[in-house]
Amino acid sequence: MNNFNQTNPKKLSRGVSIIGVGCTPFMETLNSPETAGYTEGDLFGYAALSAMEDAGISPKDVEFYYHGEASPLNGSDYLTPNMQVAEWFGMRGKASLHHSEACCTGYLALDEAVRAVASGKYDIVLSGCVEFGDALATEGKPAHIRHKFPFDEFQRSTQWLNDNAYTRHLMSNLGHDISAAWYMDKAGMTVKELDDALCMLAVNARHNAMNNPLAIDHELYEDLAKQAGFDNVLDYMESSYNPKVGSYMRISGLEHKCDGAAAVIVCASDLAKKISKKKPIEVIGTGNSALEASNPFLEVYATQEATRQVYEVSGVKPEDIDLMYVNDFIISSQLISAEIAGYIPEGQAWKYVMEGRTNIDGDKPINPNGGRTAFGHAHAASGLADVYDAVKQMRGEAVNPVKKQPKTVFLRGFGGGQNICNVILKAED
Repeated sequence: MNNFNQTNPKKLSRGVSIIGVGCTPFMETLNSPETAGYTEGDLFGYAALSAMEDAGISPKDVEFYYHGEASPLNGSDYLTPNMQVAEWFGMRGKASLHHSEACCTGYLALDEAVRAVASGKYDIVLSGCVEFGDALATEGKPAHIRHKFPFDEFQRSTQWLNDNAYTRHLMSNLGHDISAAWYMDKAGMTVKELDDALCMLAVNARHNAMNNPLAIDHELYEDLAKQAGFDNVLDYMESSYNPKVGSYMRISGLEHKCDGAAAVIVCASDLAKKISKKKPIEVIGTGNSALEASNPFLEVYATQEATRQVYEVSGVKPEDIDLMYVNDFIISSQLISAEIAGYIPEGQAWKYVMEGRTNIDGDKPINPNGGRTAFGHAHAASGLADVYDAVKQMRGEAVNPVKKQPKTVFLRGFGGGQNICNVILKAED
């Protein structure tokens, strides 16, 4: 970890389990007249009420709720968005808290709820996240009147991730190419091998999302290749139809920003089976780290630290992990995180990708929901969307089941150029 600080978190004071999950479809709301008028209340409320229904509880049973949104002033025109949506899911008068950690918000949303219950202050907590990543609020207009969030405006907004006093002016960024170059060097790959692997990751993501009704992308790259006159999907992926946005990364390897919301209900594990008729999923450990965006290889070092923590706290070993989720708004994150977590041996992740082993039907599945490039990236909500899919997989309820029903799942959250939150879930017997 070079000279960065380390933390040695303690085990939770009491067990905490997930008893309910909810998720909206990830979508571009302005593209359909049926969804064009949606507000944060609509999306957050849908996810929250779905999670309550899944848990078998009602709003009166929830003692506290968290509201996460990556960019509330930009996205919603709200200063205290947790209060603005309370009426939509029966929370009038209930205590709440808003938080914002960019694209890691959804993973920390679970972490915050777990700590609130583990402390003993509350028994049942709801945590949800919402984001309009494709439809911005229009200043001075009612909340349902939105406008498109064009990519050039999105790029300008990413400067907020950097320190305005210094690093913003150095053009510090998330290091799309830096992480890919780091992995290529570590794995001893050629530039062509890296290009093939990054493109195949995107191809695989579409396959994983294809049968998921909540995912935003269902069109396979193989079909697009045929329409463009290509016999080989990699030839298409490495053509002008999929241009590079740097030295290594291509458009297909970057997030599909969209709108959506997701929520989770957690409660004390000793109450879980009494409250819910469904299989409780225990949160047996979390690990956290954060590095400001000017730190080279921040994703690598912060992931290493958060991984060390979560394994030490949970007692889980890499060989125990059955399924992995990675917040891959930069698709090379799958390669980096899978090896740091020990889910795949050092230097082998790219080979597993090329062999199809990380696909939904492979022996080392990653992101069976399609991840950020195919399921979609509703920034804050994406982490809880991963939790939603993980819980469904572990219960045997997934519409997109992996080959072997998982008992232990590792989630690697990353966002904002600084926050990392790793979570390990375990299905209770």
